[in-house]
Amino acid sequence: MSSSKTAAKYHQFEGQHQGEDVLLAFRRHIVVLRKSLIIMLLMILLGTIPLLIWPLDNRAYWGLFAGLFLGFLVVFYNWIGWFYSVFIVSNLRFIQIKQKGFFNRSVIDLGLDKIQNINYSIDGMQQTILKFGTIVVQTFVGDLVLSNIGRPQEVHEQLLKIVKEHGKEIEQTKVN
Repeated sequence: MSSSKTAAKYHQFEGQHQGEDVLLAFRRHIVVLRKSLIIMLLMILLGTIPLLIWPLDNRAYWGLFAGLFLGFLVVFYNWIGWFYSVFIVSNLRFIQIKQKGFFNRSVIDLGLDKIQNINYSIDGMQQTILKFGTIVVQTFVGDLVLSNIGRPQEVHEQLLKIVKEHGKEIEQTKVN
């Protein structure tokens, strides 16, 4: 999903301050679901074992259905975490909402004026071909590492532009 479409979707979010505009919103790359897809395929494969042992018994199909069902649950659980995890950049702050499963959510809220530097890296052939990488947001307190971000070069450029334009505005407002 392009960041402009995602930003339009998150033009309003829970906890938004008055006068705060969403400038960029993005998610981790869909490649984060690859492990759960592999687990689903393995469960389906294991579900076919009863069919290989008892090919004429209709009850052997229950193993296949169980493998499909359990595999779907694994993918769905991980998809929920991916879908509801989002990075939102407004004219005031950078917000990381990280969903893990159904009931665990963490939020990092960082003022744009606290950001010192932003770097990105694309390591290896897989990340180069699938166009994902890591963005590191350096702050006074420490580094915020955003892993598996799709098109990290584009996101990096947009983040730099936003921090340069709006981070200075926040600092000037605090001084006055």
